[in-house]
Order: sequence, then C-alpha cells, then structure tokens
Amino acid sequence: MMDASQGYHQIMLAPEDRKRVSFITSAGTFCYTAMPFGLKNAGATYQRLVDKIFRHQIGRNMEVYVDDMLVKSKKAPDHVKDLEETFFVLRKYKLKLNPGKCAFGSREDGSSVLWSPKEELRQILQRSRLF
Repeated sequence: MMDASQGYHQIMLAPEDRKRVSFITSAGTFCYTAMPFGLKNAGATYQRLVDKIFRHQIGRNMEVYVDDMLVKSKKAPDHVKDLEETFFVLRKYKLKLNPGKCAFGSREDGSSVLWSPKEELRQILQRSRLF
C-alpha cells in the first residue's frame, strides 16, 4: 500500500489558470502554482490523473483510489517487478510518496509477510527517489 504525499499539491496549475485561484491577505495578493485542496473538482481531477498515468497497470497489478495505491502480485518474485513498474511511472510524472503511510510486503488481511528480496527492494526505493 502506498500513499501519495500531498497528492493534490503535486498537480501543477497552468500559468493562465493561476489567477483563478488567487487569494488576498494583509501581506498582498497571492496565487497557487499547484492545485490546492478544496477546489470543487480537485478530487475528480486527481483521480483522472492517476487513472490516466496508471492505465496500463490498473486492474492488472494495481488498484488506485485517489491518493492510495495498492500494488498487487500473484507471486512474490513478480512483486518486485510490479513495484519497479509503478515507481517508473511515479518518477516519470514526478509524483512523490509519503513514506510514513507506505507499507510494502503485506498480505490481504494486513498482516506482514517476510519480504525475501529486502536488499533488492531497498535498492529500488533508493533509486526511485520518491520519498
């Protein structure tokens, strides 16, 4: 299970749209450069993004619901490959994960499993630079 770090804030706004999400304070007028939480369609926009970027994985080896991602594999040896595929997509689109909310190597019931290729997973995570 993986959790995107500040999911909505990872979606950059087009420069011409930034003035539409401006706000005024005593220190001046400011505008967001990334999608803020609370916009009417923010949730749907984020869901469309993850559905689009993970379209080749969803239903096959991954499920996504807003900022929660579950990589699933039928066999333990395949799981490393499935994670690498997911990390490649995350890196390609410059999306970051929240390490405090990510759990690798767990069963359907939530119990832990012994992760046999620990060193391999550690190397993948270090290479991914997603945290």
